[in-house]
Amino acid sequence: MKKTKCAIIGSGNIGTDLMYKLLRSNTLEPTIMVGIDHNSKGLALAVENGLTPVYEGIEGFKKIHDEAEIVFEATSASAHLINSKILKELGKKAIDLTPAAVGPFVIPAINLNDNKIAELDNVNMVTCAGQATVPIVKAISDIVNVKYAEVVSSVSSKSAGPGTRQNIDEFTQTTSQALRELGGAKESKTIIVLNPADPPILMRNTIFVEIEKSSEDIYQNIKKSVDNMITKLQEYVPGYRYKSEPVFKENIITVQIEVEGMGDFLPIYSGNLDIITSAAVRTAELIAETLVKEVQS
Repeated sequence: MKKTKCAIIGSGNIGTDLMYKLLRSNTLEPTIMVGIDHNSKGLALAVENGLTPVYEGIEGFKKIHDEAEIVFEATSASAHLINSKILKELGKKAIDLTPAAVGPFVIPAINLNDNKIAELDNVNMVTCAGQATVPIVKAISDIVNVKYAEVVSSVSSKSAGPGTRQNIDEFTQTTSQALRELGGAKESKTIIVLNPADPPILMRNTIFVEIEKSSEDIYQNIKKSVDNMITKLQEYVPGYRYKSEPVFKENIITVQIEVEGMGDFLPIYSGNLDIITSAAVRTAELIAETLVKEVQS
């Protein structure tokens, strides 16, 4: 299959980790990395791996936009609010890894098979915490109504670059929104912790869910549903797993998840990078398959 050319806007931790995953893809070819810092480590690594570097941001990309059909946004929510309009004018498929939420939420384990996904010009990958926790809430809400979902996501401070730190407010808002829209919770809350522990910890997520009713049968069905969801996630995030299995206490369920990264750019503690970049690649591969079929037809 002919590979679909891709550009990455953002040369920080997320953009650089994403580049390595795209280089392994059988259907996607990273051709451009866009940044604004001539001393960026990400841009230097992009050059080493054969990508064309752009140092003038989105304005520089506009000059060579024909070299990419799919564009990954890995900058900040505020930047994507501007860039999304430009990318739409250029006719690009945008995959947003910021919490801007311009396009609809996509979490591969939940809704990637929605036929409309490939037709959209902009999709949002929620947040790393959203990718890790919303599927668990969804698995529970598939069995019983969820009155409230609260997640506490703890990531190593060493894995959180400037863009992530600037987006903390948007991060919590977007994750909470996805817990309702895709997870099925009636109410939700998100807490993010940048943990300075040394040695760095793996990404850990604690999910508290209040359900409307409970019974032993409901508990058993929830456990099966959550197990199945974890299996789906492991298809594209191998390091995704239980930290501790579900704990049931009347109408309250607690699930703990940890994510170990592949170590593509930062060490394995950066599972928060892994889960959102892996989800983005999975989504782009589906879109690329559709683009190739349209050309062939």
